[in-house]
Amino acid sequence: MWGPLKNIIFAVFLILVSVNAVHAETLILASTTSTQNSGLFDYILPTIEKETGVRVHVVAVGTGAAIKLARNGDADVLMVHHKPSEEKFVSDGYGVERYDLMYNDFVLLGPQSDPAEIAGLNDLATVLQKIASTKSIFVSRGDDSGTHKREVELWKIAGVSAVANSGSWYLESGSGMGATLNTAVAMQGYVLADRATWLSFQNKQNMAILFEGDKRLFNQYGIVMVNPDRYPHVKSSAAHKLIHWLLSAKGQVKISSFNIGGEQLFTPNALP
Repeated sequence: MWGPLKNIIFAVFLILVSVNAVHAETLILASTTSTQNSGLFDYILPTIEKETGVRVHVVAVGTGAAIKLARNGDADVLMVHHKPSEEKFVSDGYGVERYDLMYNDFVLLGPQSDPAEIAGLNDLATVLQKIASTKSIFVSRGDDSGTHKREVELWKIAGVSAVANSGSWYLESGSGMGATLNTAVAMQGYVLADRATWLSFQNKQNMAILFEGDKRLFNQYGIVMVNPDRYPHVKSSAAHKLIHWLLSAKGQVKISSFNIGGEQLFTPNALP
């Protein structure tokens, strides 16, 4: 008696799961390779779907490309890390409102042999000037990502026209963070990376953090819903649920609990 009944109960359970899956809201999140490469989405999205019923499809590209996708109406939510570009996205009418979500920092990596002898220096501009003056290999993402945008700003602060040396000591990968790190490792060059991707990166070999801690290496992430008044197909209900959950105390705790080897990768800082 119990055997057939058990089978019926199990069949009903499968039907309910199937129905819930069909009715789950799905949205497109345009985000960065750094959040994807870090493993954050693999860690957090199953919980989001379970608690909100929203299934998130991530398109992970550089910040510039992610913003372009959202400007074209090809995403419902934008999560990137270049605040001036995010604010312009909203002021131009493509986004509804921008929220601080979380932060970490950038680090300057290089081979332990340190050909430019930057280890131990305490001034970011001096560090970059030494890399340039010694013509030590520097690998840039060169892809208009948030990391690349910050790197360009830092070279400007140092008074160095790195792009003018493209193809000599300054090399542009045109790739995401993981691929750029692999290039830097292979060429024994210096590279700017976000700390989260570096911590989750498996091919470190003899590379190490040689400069960190400067306030100009602060790396803020923001989240914005694409404007449904501009693009009526935007899934605003699902977007509201996703953003509300990420900004909530529960979402912020979940972000803070993501770590590798006991080291926290992102610090939540959404306003209450």
